[in-house]
Amino acid sequence: MRAVWSFWHEPFADHRASAWGSETTHLLAWALSVTTARRHHSSTQLVTDDAGARLLVDRLGLPFDDVSLGLNGLRGTDPSWWSIGKLVAIGQQTEPFVHIDADVFLWNALPSHVTSAPVFAQNPEQFDPAATYYRPEVFEAALVGRAGGWLPDEWSWHRRAGVEPRGECCGIVGGTGVEFLRHYAAQALRLVREPGNQRWLRAVRNRPPLTITVEQYLLAACIEHHRGRLGSPFRDVDIAYLFASWAEAADENRAAELGFTHLIADTKRDPVYSRRLHDRMRRDHPHLYERCLDVAGERPTQTKADGSPNRTSRN
Repeated sequence: MRAVWSFWHEPFADHRASAWGSETTHLLAWALSVTTARRHHSSTQLVTDDAGARLLVDRLGLPFDDVSLGLNGLRGTDPSWWSIGKLVAIGQQTEPFVHIDADVFLWNALPSHVTSAPVFAQNPEQFDPAATYYRPEVFEAALVGRAGGWLPDEWSWHRRAGVEPRGECCGIVGGTGVEFLRHYAAQALRLVREPGNQRWLRAVRNRPPLTITVEQYLLAACIEHHRGRLGSPFRDVDIAYLFASWAEAADENRAAELGFTHLIADTKRDPVYSRRLHDRMRRDHPHLYERCLDVAGERPTQTKADGSPNRTSRN
């Protein structure tokens, strides 16, 4: 199974870099995510843009088997939708795969009951009406009844009375049902890139937190809409999870048992986890650790004899 990462540089430069606390932490996480997953997967791919390739491949030298510059096609797209680089990456896949976020570390191989499923994700996320960060109603208020506004059929079906809504945590996401996953990715990308939708969504305030509704809510909606539906080419779709619930995923003992770490949300800026990341990389990958420090600017960049920066080639 191919391991895939994505990095859309524009939203990172615009507003996402602060999520990491420091550029060193960001680069160390990338290095550890890739080096741990490479032990378990037959091939690796990075889907990025020119700026991302310069950072992660040319400067940092991360060992991907394949590098796609498919995210150059997102130029001109509102960077508020920061997670849609992942959707482009999913839409490019033609064989079973797992997309791994750069804050996820696979110490162990994923279990076979997960990787053999048509679709898998980290864990399901049920809606808590009092505190949910899924906001489908915001999209509906912006788009329904507006000229050129569009919502996927799956979205509307999932909002019917009697349907229990959920999202899928996509720290890891993938499966063997590649055509279904490509369909989901296309629906999600259309939601934020449809010309009529762009017009109305630009008026919505504080858009970046809404990107997970596009990514994670719509995945659940697509699964439930098509599962068992007569006439649907995706009627046999089903989903497996590494963790049965968010509570189980947050249990450090259970995560350690499965050999899985996800530095979700504010843990990226937590000094305790940052120190652990430094210690692990310094111990296990000292040369790559030093390179992360160099690229992050914690010491002068090493140069060749002609004065140009050291670079590695990309495919």
